[in-house]
Amino acid sequence: MFNLVLFGPPGSGKGTQAANLIEKYKLVHLSTGDLLRSEIANKTPLGVEAKKIMDAGQLVPDEVVIGIIDNCLEKNAGANGFLFDGFPRTITQAKALDKLLELKKNQINLVLALQVNEEELVRRLLERGKTSGRSDDTSEEVIRKRFQVYTNETEPVAQHYKESDKFKAIPGEGSVDDIFGNLSTAIDEYNKGE
Repeated sequence: MFNLVLFGPPGSGKGTQAANLIEKYKLVHLSTGDLLRSEIANKTPLGVEAKKIMDAGQLVPDEVVIGIIDNCLEKNAGANGFLFDGFPRTITQAKALDKLLELKKNQINLVLALQVNEEELVRRLLERGKTSGRSDDTSEEVIRKRFQVYTNETEPVAQHYKESDKFKAIPGEGSVDDIFGNLSTAIDEYNKGE
């Protein structure tokens, strides 16, 4: 089983590349946001718990999110692997995910981070904001804040995976095909070494 974490700031093209990687490597897309919405819609015990917390205006605790991830891993036990999108965002989450996967005799194999300079991200998001309908894509100030939050949250997580030689930065500028080629090369090189 091959487990990949894909990082990238808002506007880095992570969504596009995730879809390409899922198709090429036959991975299960594990987006914590999508999983949470699904658990809530299906009124599962974890979904009911998460909804209560969210309705109170609070963040869903890591234990609940890890429980939801565990459910997804169980439901897809025969998968080739998983692409983790939007998780882990903190060191605590990274360690909890490592522990969960270890219990399943598994691990995160590779963490790929799309690197795009801030000016390019601002340009891309303002452009996307013209058609996306997302208010957070129309204000340069909000975009720069989102980039700062992303950097502050993910730097420690990147460091966590660098310490175990699982982290690789990938240039996130250029054509979609070039970026996809660079991501694929990193995955193929990892898989050759296994």
